Amino acid sequence: MFDSAVAWLTAQGRTGQWGEHPFTGNERRTRQVTGWLELGGMHIAEHDGRPAGCIVLGAAPDYVTPATEPELYIQALVTDHRHAGHGIGRALLDWALAQASRRGVALVRVDCYAGGDGRLVAYYESCGFTRTAPFTVGEWPGMLLHRRL
Repeated sequence: MFDSAVAWLTAQGRTGQWGEHPFTGNERRTRQVTGWLELGGMHIAEHDGRPAGCIVLGAAPDYVTPATEPELYIQALVTDHRHAGHGIGRALLDWALAQASRRGVALVRVDCYAGGDGRLVAYYESCGFTRTAPFTVGEWPGMLLHRRL
């Protein structure tokens, strides 16, 4: 899924988010995805019986301001571009919000790439998230967003 997303973004000339090389074969990315899986935070959505999207829940990264209350943090969200237009990303976000509600947590946060055309930040806003604060990691511009239940 990550490779499909990178290929699609690269074809659009949008390489700032994840670069232009597939995750497959990249040792750092392999460790990252393997870690998400091993820690139990990765959840896969299917469409027509095939993996179509992935959401990862876990601890907030150290590059964002810590929450002052219990939270559910979305570490990653990706959809396989072959399943675009089927609402997979929104369904995964809705699932995460339901998880927060079941856990009695009122705050859900996510960070994302905020460079380029800003479409990713706008996507999260269209899903009910509100901008919290911009940040940078090296030269990579990001935006922290939140949603309250």
